[in-house]
This record gives sequence, C-alpha cells and structure tokens, in this order.
Amino acid sequence: MDSQSQNTSLQRLQNVEKEIVRVLELAGGVMDEMANPTGPRKELINNHCLEFMQLIKDIQVTLRDEIKSACEYRPFEKCDYGSRITNEICCKKLDYVISQLDGMKQTIDEYHSAV
Repeated sequence: MDSQSQNTSLQRLQNVEKEIVRVLELAGGVMDEMANPTGPRKELINNHCLEFMQLIKDIQVTLRDEIKSACEYRPFEKCDYGSRITNEICCKKLDYVISQLDGMKQTIDEYHSAV
C-alpha cells in the first residue's frame, strides 16, 4: 500500500466518520420529531429514515472495503528478516554443537593419552 492509497484510505475513513455523525444527527432529528407536541410530520420522518438507511448502507460498504484492503496489505511481504533471524539462530546452534563436539574430542584425546 503506497502513500497515495494510504491517503485515500484515510480520506474514505474520514468521510465515514462524517457519515456516522450525520446518522446520529438524523436519529436525533427523528427522536425530536417524535416528541413534537403537535405530532410527528410523516414526510420529515420518512425522509430522515431513508437518508439514515442509505448512509448506514454506505458506511457498511466503505468499512467492508477498508477492512478487506487492510487484510490484503502485506507491508513485510518481501522482508527477509524472518529468514535472516532463523539463519542466525541455526548458526548459533551449529557453533554450540561444534563446541560440544570439540569438548568431547578433547575428553577422548585426554582419555587415550592417559591410558
């Protein structure tokens, strides 16, 4: 994911944030209208509900796309860190085995020279 796609991703998430604020405003507007002493205006509630549902769908689609994009993002895909560390560990193990074998050889040589 390059810097340009990160910027557009952030912009889409900022837009989702604004849409969430608008959804909350719509929900509050419907609640206010329902509490209206003269009774709720049906057309206003219908319009708010339609916009609310459309925004919820838009938010869902955008978030689904962003999550999918984040899951596909592999920043360390070509990194050789894991293999280098594994290689270093193997080398350390080999050094340890060699030192143990050298110690065994020295013990055997001392045994043969004592006999």
